[in-house]
Amino acid sequence: MPRPRKWRIVEFVPQDIHFVPVGRPKCDLEEEVLKVEEIEAVRLKDIENLNQDECAEKMQISRQTFQRILSDARTKIARALIEGKALKVQGGNFTRNVCKVFCPKCDERWEERYESYKEANGDGSKCPSCGSEVIRCRNRMDEFCTKCCHKKIK
Repeated sequence: MPRPRKWRIVEFVPQDIHFVPVGRPKCDLEEEVLKVEEIEAVRLKDIENLNQDECAEKMQISRQTFQRILSDARTKIARALIEGKALKVQGGNFTRNVCKVFCPKCDERWEERYESYKEANGDGSKCPSCGSEVIRCRNRMDEFCTKCCHKKIK
């Protein structure tokens, strides 16, 4: 049995998820479907101009996996441009679950994965400085936010 896919960390989820060539009727178009992590790979490499090691580190995947994701994305984009297909961004194995957290006791600040916080022995994570079990998301004062602290999958 294969191991489960590792979630890819993404910082950007596009709002415009469908791109159609001008002058072509939408009902006759074939689509190339890009996964959200593929768009993130293109953004990091081609727009942010990061090297592959930096990109892979940001997405918390291996360099080889990053290269494969990037190659798949570029192939789909090229095929859509050359063959006049529509591009649709949909699905994938990604999460935006890294929260910036702080300890109200000592005001230490760090990044925490939401899954780690929820799964840590039922009592949550601890502050790396003072050991307090009370940590808060910097996006909300009462608990972890729901804006970027949860997995998304299609």
